[in-house]
Amino acid sequence: MKKILNPYPKYEGYNCFGCSPKNDHGLKMEFFEDGDYIICDWKPVGFLQGYHNVLHGGIQATLMDEIGSWFIQIKLKTAGVTSNMNVRYLNPVSIVKGNIKLRASLIQKRRNLIDVLIELFDSNEKLCAKGEITYFTFSQDIAKKELYYPNFEEFFDKEE
Repeated sequence: MKKILNPYPKYEGYNCFGCSPKNDHGLKMEFFEDGDYIICDWKPVGFLQGYHNVLHGGIQATLMDEIGSWFIQIKLKTAGVTSNMNVRYLNPVSIVKGNIKLRASLIQKRRNLIDVLIELFDSNEKLCAKGEITYFTFSQDIAKKELYYPNFEEFFDKEE
């Protein structure tokens, strides 16, 4: 499993709610590449609850969308935007029992439309939500010019 570095903090104004390490109100997600998967191990915080001690469903969807976007960036080496999202909530997600794990994998590619499966597990590794998200992807040239997509090498430590 390889840690994925976040190369975006070098851009002035970068403050992504999902992945910016400097956004005081954000999720501060970090990612790893594990074979065909992108993985996230995330610690929930109390102010993101819906029902008492249960992670808000909108935050669950945000977590899924963010890891899906990083899947596109790492596995397809470009950027994309969410086109469609379908989430099934299967079980409540506790915010007090430990870290949440997310896993993203490819469902299918259709030209510039990419379908990604996202699975969200609680601290006991129980599947709590599944999402199928379609991303509209851009050419690398457009991704670099308009969406600040960095050189791919910047996502990984040079020593690994």
